[in-house]
Amino acid sequence: MCLGIPGQIIEITDTDRYMGLADVSGVRREVSLLPVTEGPLDDMVGKWVLIHVGFAMAVIDEDEAQKTLEALRGLGEAQETLEQMAEGDKALEEVR
Repeated sequence: MCLGIPGQIIEITDTDRYMGLADVSGVRREVSLLPVTEGPLDDMVGKWVLIHVGFAMAVIDEDEAQKTLEALRGLGEAQETLEQMAEGDKALEEVR
Protein backbone atom coordinates (compact mmCIF):
# COMPACT_ATOMS: atom_id res chain seq x y z
CA MET A 1 0.00 0.00 0.00
CA CYS A 2 1.24 3.49 -0.85
CA LEU A 3 0.92 5.97 1.99
CA GLY A 4 0.39 9.66 1.33
CA ILE A 5 0.46 11.89 4.37
CA PRO A 6 -0.67 15.52 4.74
CA GLY A 7 1.87 18.23 5.42
CA GLN A 8 1.79 22.02 5.47
CA ILE A 9 4.32 23.93 3.37
CA ILE A 10 6.12 26.34 5.67
CA GLU A 11 8.98 27.57 3.51
CA ILE A 12 10.34 27.56 -0.03
CA THR A 13 13.87 26.15 0.16
CA ASP A 14 15.00 26.05 -3.49
CA THR A 15 13.09 27.93 -6.18
CA ASP A 16 15.15 26.49 -9.05
CA ARG A 17 14.27 22.92 -8.04
CA TYR A 18 10.73 23.71 -6.78
CA MET A 19 11.56 22.46 -3.28
CA GLY A 20 9.74 23.42 -0.11
CA LEU A 21 9.84 22.56 3.57
CA ALA A 22 6.75 20.74 4.80
CA ASP A 23 5.69 20.31 8.41
CA VAL A 24 4.11 16.91 9.01
CA SER A 25 2.87 16.79 12.60
CA GLY A 26 6.00 18.54 13.86
CA VAL A 27 8.45 16.69 11.61
CA ARG A 28 9.93 18.88 8.90
CA ARG A 29 10.80 17.42 5.54
CA GLU A 30 11.92 18.89 2.22
CA VAL A 31 9.58 17.93 -0.61
CA SER A 32 9.27 18.60 -4.32
CA LEU A 33 6.44 20.98 -5.11
CA LEU A 34 6.79 20.64 -8.86
CA PRO A 35 3.79 18.28 -9.31
CA VAL A 36 1.35 20.70 -7.66
CA THR A 37 2.66 24.21 -8.28
CA GLU A 38 0.44 26.44 -10.37
CA GLY A 39 1.47 30.09 -10.42
CA PRO A 40 4.12 31.69 -8.20
CA LEU A 41 5.99 29.19 -6.03
CA ASP A 42 5.70 31.46 -2.98
CA ASP A 43 1.92 30.98 -3.13
CA MET A 44 2.49 27.42 -1.89
CA VAL A 45 3.59 28.61 1.58
CA GLY A 46 0.82 27.84 4.07
CA LYS A 47 -0.94 25.33 1.83
CA TRP A 48 -1.59 21.73 2.79
CA VAL A 49 -0.40 19.00 0.44
CA LEU A 50 -0.57 15.24 0.30
CA ILE A 51 3.02 13.94 0.33
CA HIS A 52 4.25 10.63 -1.04
CA VAL A 53 7.95 9.62 -1.29
CA GLY A 54 9.17 13.21 -1.13
CA PHE A 55 6.71 14.68 -3.64
CA ALA A 56 3.66 16.84 -3.02
CA MET A 57 1.05 14.94 -5.01
CA ALA A 58 -2.06 17.06 -4.37
CA VAL A 59 -3.10 20.29 -2.69
CA ILE A 60 -5.74 19.64 -0.02
CA ASP A 61 -7.62 21.88 2.38
CA GLU A 62 -6.74 22.07 6.06
CA ASP A 63 -9.91 20.31 7.20
CA GLU A 64 -9.20 17.35 4.91
CA ALA A 65 -5.58 17.31 6.08
CA GLN A 66 -6.57 17.18 9.76
CA LYS A 67 -9.17 14.47 9.19
CA THR A 68 -6.65 12.39 7.22
CA LEU A 69 -3.97 12.76 9.90
CA GLU A 70 -6.49 11.76 12.57
CA ALA A 71 -7.55 8.69 10.59
CA LEU A 72 -3.94 7.67 9.96
CA ARG A 73 -3.05 8.08 13.63
CA GLY A 74 -5.99 5.88 14.47
CA LEU A 75 -4.65 3.22 12.19
CA GLY A 76 -1.14 3.59 13.57
CA GLU A 77 0.33 4.12 10.11
CA ALA A 78 1.08 7.79 10.54
CA GLN A 79 3.06 7.22 13.71
CA GLU A 80 5.31 4.67 12.05
CA THR A 81 5.85 6.96 9.05
CA LEU A 82 6.56 9.98 11.28
CA GLU A 83 9.05 7.96 13.31
CA GLN A 84 10.82 6.89 10.10
CA MET A 85 10.92 10.49 8.91
CA ALA A 86 12.28 11.68 12.27
CA GLU A 87 14.98 9.00 12.18
CA GLY A 88 15.91 10.09 8.66
CA ASP A 89 16.11 13.72 9.77
CA LYS A 90 18.21 12.72 12.79
CA ALA A 91 20.64 10.79 10.56
CA LEU A 92 20.95 13.81 8.24
CA GLU A 93 21.70 16.10 11.19
CA GLU A 94 24.43 13.73 12.39
CA VAL A 95 26.09 13.84 8.96
CA ARG A 96 26.05 17.66 8.90
